[in-house]
Amino acid sequence: MPGEPVLDVVIPVFNEEKDLGPCVRRLHEHLTRTFPYPFRITVADNASTDRTPEVARGLAAALDGVRSTRLEEKGRGRALRTVWSGSDAPVLAYMDVDLSTDLNALLPLVAPLISGHSDLAIGTRLARSSRVVRGAKREFISRAYNLLLRSSLAARFSDAQCGFKAIRREVAERLLPLVEDTGWFFDTELLVLAERAGLRIHEVPVDWVDDPDSTVHIVRTATEDLRGVWRVGRALAVGALPLDRLARPFGDDPRDRAALPGVEGGLARQLLGFCAVGALSTVFYLLLYSAFRAGTGPQFANGAALLLSAIANTAANRRLTFGVRGRDRAVRHQAQGLVVFGIGLALTSGSLAALGAATADPAHSTELAVLITANLAATVLRFLLFRAWVFPERRDTPVNVKDDIR
Repeated sequence: MPGEPVLDVVIPVFNEEKDLGPCVRRLHEHLTRTFPYPFRITVADNASTDRTPEVARGLAAALDGVRSTRLEEKGRGRALRTVWSGSDAPVLAYMDVDLSTDLNALLPLVAPLISGHSDLAIGTRLARSSRVVRGAKREFISRAYNLLLRSSLAARFSDAQCGFKAIRREVAERLLPLVEDTGWFFDTELLVLAERAGLRIHEVPVDWVDDPDSTVHIVRTATEDLRGVWRVGRALAVGALPLDRLARPFGDDPRDRAALPGVEGGLARQLLGFCAVGALSTVFYLLLYSAFRAGTGPQFANGAALLLSAIANTAANRRLTFGVRGRDRAVRHQAQGLVVFGIGLALTSGSLAALGAATADPAHSTELAVLITANLAATVLRFLLFRAWVFPERRDTPVNVKDDIR
């Protein structure tokens, strides 16, 4: 189609000499008739050993807006990465060669990306309004896999495996270097990273009819997916993924917005997070104190309870309140947190000592009341020290590159 393409639809194939021609011609006719902008269809051959490369070249020669590229290594993810990385179209998409998904969903899929409302878009066969025809075995595997993603990776998108997805080019440029998989797990990993970065993922219910002649090896694909889930889950657990660095370049991180007029950026959000963590820490501390107090004196019970709750409090504030992720400087932060703990210990221990001097045998409820009051005073000081000393806002953070993307 004449003009610079707005949409580049990639069809990754391996030994599809029979289905490739009808698929591309049908897609080309549909886009010519319904898509209001210039488009391109790219056939990405994954090292086929049959006549697929010849068929692809023939289609590129016969149809305007169709091109073909050849990869000498297999892997759907490798094909998508290669084509998307070199495409000049602002919106990139892909679909399976069997065209199991109704093509009428293509325009609703890419429209939010063209308008800039969303960053990625996926077709979903698991929405209530989707109409799906497939066997019970594939239905069970698909739902079980998506349930696994929700439980292990906290994924909120509904259908990771549907071969019908799109992404804005500038988003792909940021995400693709971070995606390791080159096979079937590629788009799942892409979606997990995008979701953790706070990007908008648009879902389109699709009509989908299972291809009985599909060449996908279910057991091998499922095994590779499980390995991918384990790898990404482990990376998330140990903080190996640069999620904080990933989120900020898109300019949609709430930490980059002023929370209230006249209030220093991020202060209101940090206060809310600190208060929430503090409330939970206080409950944790009181439970520990009561447990230790049953067998020891008040000073030891207070010190032990405060030490354990302080370690948990520092870790929680590090991640939830001040948004520090990964293991970088984690030991240093805990050491600084222990200094803050020492200040809190001095305040609370001094309060207990003063209570003991005033009353020979104070009631347990009185001890708790004194400790709560002392902890409230220590809390204010703890927040100020956390914000100014332990987790100071880094002034060398690169300027928001939102304008770069535009």
